[in-house]
Amino acid sequence: MKNTRQEACNTAVALCAVGAEKVVSNELKKLGDIQIEESSYGKVRFKTGTTGLYRALIGLRAADRVLLEIANFKAVDFDALFEKTAAAQWETLVPKGMGLVVSKVRTNRSVLKAETSIQAIVHKAAAQRLCARYKMDRLPEQKPIAKGSEESAIKIAEVRVYIEKDTASLLVDLSGEPMFKRGYRSEGGAAPLRETTAAALLFLSGWKRKFPLYDPFCGSGTFPIEALMYAWDMAPGLGRRFAIDDLLIADEKIDKTVREEFRSKIDYDRLIRIAGSDEESRSVSIALSNTARLCDIAEGRLPQRGIRPSGGITASINLKTLPMKEASAPVADTGLLITNPPYGKRLGDPALAEQVYKDMAGLAKRFPGWKLAVITDHSGFESFYGKKADSCREISNGNTPSFFYQYDII
Repeated sequence: MKNTRQEACNTAVALCAVGAEKVVSNELKKLGDIQIEESSYGKVRFKTGTTGLYRALIGLRAADRVLLEIANFKAVDFDALFEKTAAAQWETLVPKGMGLVVSKVRTNRSVLKAETSIQAIVHKAAAQRLCARYKMDRLPEQKPIAKGSEESAIKIAEVRVYIEKDTASLLVDLSGEPMFKRGYRSEGGAAPLRETTAAALLFLSGWKRKFPLYDPFCGSGTFPIEALMYAWDMAPGLGRRFAIDDLLIADEKIDKTVREEFRSKIDYDRLIRIAGSDEESRSVSIALSNTARLCDIAEGRLPQRGIRPSGGITASINLKTLPMKEASAPVADTGLLITNPPYGKRLGDPALAEQVYKDMAGLAKRFPGWKLAVITDHSGFESFYGKKADSCREISNGNTPSFFYQYDII
């Protein structure tokens, strides 16, 4: 649906896993009324109106955050940084009564390098501007709220500063909680894969929703559930709120319209052949419960916490307790095996993880002709698995540098 109302054009940045920039760029283009400016290390810069911001927040699968740029300028010394930060129109975003924190600073190939000093100067300059506009002595500060207290927490605008080649970009977070927090996962298992990373890998693998998909180390169900959302054409942000709601650019009407637009696209009638297994029965119970919560969100209900029984449309994916060595193709057609096997560094014993990689070679007999896609932090996966991958790319899973190995035929 095209936006017909006149809206201010905003410059925004979508943050993502390093290696997922192309995926996010393609997603943004498909959302409509969005112009890509540039794509760089873990960031995609774009221009759009308010409707486009809401579409990005609710509809992006592979982005971790969406930030709104409030100023962009040259800064080769701290005086310039202070003066130009103070000249930015913070009062157009931050309402009276809201605090402000500079949560992240990144500088690269620039004269200004002291991140702590940059953080302090940007905060001081922004606070000075807001206090002058709102006739206040100081901005409100976040205080710990005692359990059971009726006192409401103070809202805080989160600011990030990126300085690249002496050009400073001041960005206000529109997401709030990271966008990988979809709302369906109350427990993540021993070593969870970020939902946004899983979604990016599904796109990078080339999987199409009409093809079978299987995860033999499904854990809490991230790959199967993200695949199910994509197969249903369900926007990942439908079950949560965003920090934009607390800022002066918030628009309830646009929010409601965009959510209704996305919800109308959900299609439960598509052929779904998504399955997974794990040797830990508790992990499978969590995965089934997460799937049930996804269905709550899809149908407009608040997701219930705790272990949940499966049924209804949760039967769209088949999850069961089964060791990887016993997993076999659930359908006659070939499809995609995609998985996040145990990491030696994250789960304890590297030798045990390497034995798992060796045992994965047996999947070829039980999934003949299938494609295989594996994310692991082990750079030597191919030697233990016993076969060189057709492609390998580096991608980050949170703070863990990882490798994504792909085999055209397992």
